[in-house]
Amino acid sequence: MSRRKITVVGAGNVGATVAHIAALKELGDIVLVDVVEGIPQGKALDMREAGPVEGFDSAVVGYNDYEATAGSDVVVITAGFPRKPGMSRDDLLNANADIVKGVTQEIARRSPQAI
Repeated sequence: MSRRKITVVGAGNVGATVAHIAALKELGDIVLVDVVEGIPQGKALDMREAGPVEGFDSAVVGYNDYEATAGSDVVVITAGFPRKPGMSRDDLLNANADIVKGVTQEIARRSPQAI
């Protein structure tokens, strides 16, 4: 039986935590995606190196594009803008809705059966 492929979009604190817990529980192999160059790669490397110490062998990789997400079984979207001073919740909602729409389109193109 092959492992599930889990994609986490957004490698900030929430996304990295989701990826780490999924790896710890060996729920599947993890693809961590973020728009900021080097962030998902570095966090994935940290998780891979922690695997032997923490007792898991899930593969964890980081990318800045969506190509590696193809064939994902599960996708978790944690990407979004943080709320800035003076920004209304409506402003934040609109900005993050655009991000989720773009991410969803990229994921649907590569993993149409993902949940």
